[in-house]
Amino acid sequence: MSGHSKWANIKHRKGRQDAKRGKLFAKLIKAIEVAARNGGGDPDANPTLAAAMQKAKDASVPKENIERAISRGSGDIDGVQYEEIWYEGYAPGGVALYIHVLTDNKNRAASDVRAVINRNGGSLGEPGSVGYLFDQRGYILAAGEEDMVMMAALEGGADDVKASGDVWEVVSAPHDLVAVRAALEAAGATIEHAEVTQMPSTSVPLGAGDARKVLRLVDSLEDLDDVQAVYANFDIPDEILAEA
Repeated sequence: MSGHSKWANIKHRKGRQDAKRGKLFAKLIKAIEVAARNGGGDPDANPTLAAAMQKAKDASVPKENIERAISRGSGDIDGVQYEEIWYEGYAPGGVALYIHVLTDNKNRAASDVRAVINRNGGSLGEPGSVGYLFDQRGYILAAGEEDMVMMAALEGGADDVKASGDVWEVVSAPHDLVAVRAALEAAGATIEHAEVTQMPSTSVPLGAGDARKVLRLVDSLEDLDDVQAVYANFDIPDEILAEA
């Protein structure tokens, strides 16, 4: 999972830049609304909502924005009804793309996603073409002493803990993410990144040329307002990722 770790760190830094423009805020708010609509507005009874709220807090989304999003999702105040869609396809080099979309206009979203993929040398696949390669997991990057992180993570309900450079990759079931994070923080670990993500079961190694094409495609997809996240199973050299 080291490639996943490196990409998570890069996306975390990019997210801080996006937040200044408001793009990330809008996507995080949308995720909160949908989570509240699907599972109710109580984060204690809705782990998906709790994780979405924490992710928004990590990005410094104001508390009142989060509360309004929950109210819209719960139906307490009027809000847009978003549809959740997953698009599947391929990037240059045979990399699988699994694209999470929340939209109020399915035709617009499909057209935009297709156009970006085609323009960047990829192809849109049929439903089920690559989704089986990904598994939804809770994912945390934590810093701290080995024994402390290991013990706290496992006591919190994590399934696996692995070293990745100077941080630890902590993997759990999606609904256990909040509890595992709380256990790590209570033990004194520093949380570098935490999210419910889609982890690939296999990876595709890329050379410099295809790596740059894939990163350009992923960036272009993530710039679309309807796209919440893009998951891919690439393995890209460190020096190329460092340029991202």
